[in-house]
This record gives sequence, C-alpha cells and structure tokens, in this order.
Amino acid sequence: MVSITMWNYLNIFTSFFAKSSDSDGKENRGKHQDIYCTKMESMKSQPRDVTGSDLSEQIKAATKDSHVRAENTQLMLNYQKGQITQTQYKLLLCSLYEIYQALEEELDRNADHPAVQPIYFPQELARLESLELDLEHFFGPHWRKRITVPAATHRYTQRLREIGKNSPGLLVAHAYTRYLGDLSGGQVLGKITQKSLGLSGNKGISFFSFPGVTSPNRFKQLYRSRMNSIELTEKKRQEVLDEATRAFEFNIEVFDDLQKMLSITEEASSEKGNNGTSRTEPKTFSNSPVLQFALGVGITLATVGMGVYAF
Repeated sequence: MVSITMWNYLNIFTSFFAKSSDSDGKENRGKHQDIYCTKMESMKSQPRDVTGSDLSEQIKAATKDSHVRAENTQLMLNYQKGQITQTQYKLLLCSLYEIYQALEEELDRNADHPAVQPIYFPQELARLESLELDLEHFFGPHWRKRITVPAATHRYTQRLREIGKNSPGLLVAHAYTRYLGDLSGGQVLGKITQKSLGLSGNKGISFFSFPGVTSPNRFKQLYRSRMNSIELTEKKRQEVLDEATRAFEFNIEVFDDLQKMLSITEEASSEKGNNGTSRTEPKTFSNSPVLQFALGVGITLATVGMGVYAF
C-alpha cells in the first residue's frame, strides 16, 4: 500500500467549471507568463527564516489537527489503498472542477492585490484546463451538462467567491493548501488512479500533471518564499491562519459528502440487485436513475460532511 500524508497532498479531490471569461484575468495570465525563472533566481538571494515566524510554517502548525482528520476520511483512506473506482473518481473530478473554477477565477480577478500577486502562478499551477480534459475523457464533449456535486462543494465555492470579493488576501490560504498539495502528491496519486482504473497514458489523469513545473521541490521552495514575503499585520496574519483551517474543513466536508453519496448509491444498487431488477452497476452515473436519486438524497442529507484535501 502506498501511504500519502494529507500534508504532502492537501488537495486530492479534487472543482468546477470552465475557463474564466473575465478579460482582466486572461490579461493577468499573460502578464505573469514568463516570470517563473526570474522568481526562481530572486529566491536564491533571500535569506531563509528559521525562526518559526514564516507564514507557511504557521499555517502548517495551525492546521495540524485538521490535517490529521482530513487524512483519515474514508474516501482518502480508500484512495491511499488504491481502492478507487471510476464512479468515485468521476465524482471527485466534478467537485474539483467546481472548486478550482471559483478559486482560479478569483485569483485572476485579484492578481494585482498585494497579497495575491506574490503567489500568483497561473502558467505553472492552474488546474482548470487539465480538469476539463479529464472530464471530457470520462463524460464526452457535453460533459458540462453532466456535472453533479454535493452541497459541501457549493458551500466551499461560495466561500471562495465571498472572500475574492471582500477579502482577497484570504485567497492565499486556499491557494497554498490546494496547489502545494496537488504538486506534492500529484505524481503518486496519478499512478494510483491510472493503475486502479486501468487508464493508458495521461488520459483521464491530466489533473495530476504539472508540465509548467520542471522541479516540484524547487518550485515549492519558491512558492513558500514568495508567500512568506507577504506583508501582513498580526490581525491579518491570524485571519489567514484561521482561513487555512477553514479550507481544510471545507475539504473534509466535501470528502465526507462524496462518501455519503457513494454509500447511498451502493446501497440502492444492492437493493435493486437483490430484488432482481438490476444486477450490474451502471458505468455512467449521470444517466443512472439510481445514482440520480442517490445524488439528490446526498445533497439533501449533507449537513456538515467532511472531506477534501491536505498537503
């Protein structure tokens, strides 16, 4: 069994929909396209802070308990054991797409904010286009019409939209916990997914690939250095730490809601099988009446589910 700590991979499951249509966001992406190497060089001259006051280290300490809880969600445990099914993975991709659509549109919109600009790396980190490729692989060209997510995912995206509008500096907490998680565990998780689902090449697992990052370890050093350079008052710093904990909780809720949906689906399928109505599990959940029912019930029952990421 391959064991992956949630701290090394805070974002495993994945956010939603579509490229940002915001023209300013596209302009900002082009503006930042060629600064990766420059940032890498500037990082070399920056002294390393080992006093424990770095924002990245403070986030790690503040989210320690939430990280442990996220690591032990049932969905995450199953994934680490290689017990991931195509239905589970599809549901995960749907929620990931929803989350990343909200996160990346808000980062694009606030790219020049003094707290966002240092950690804005759309060319290297953006996940939306990769998720679109994966969703098209599994659902076909009309995949946008087949997306379904639990209530916890909607709550997560609503929070991202809220802080993007009113407190852009807090986006730092969400970007850090998700992107560094993706970058840390992507290759291993991609291989687990590929083997479990019998996929060939990168088809269906583009989410785990970062072609714009030649050295994940060096890039993570750069990212932490840039984040630690953000000037924050003590009050603002505490707000970022609190938001990082909140990001973990949102992810946990998503994982738990997804697990509830899957459990209800399995139970409903089992009951139908016992009644002789159906003895085979549908391969495409979006067209299955059983799964549609399960998704509806899952969303209705989702109160404070738990479940996504940690790096």
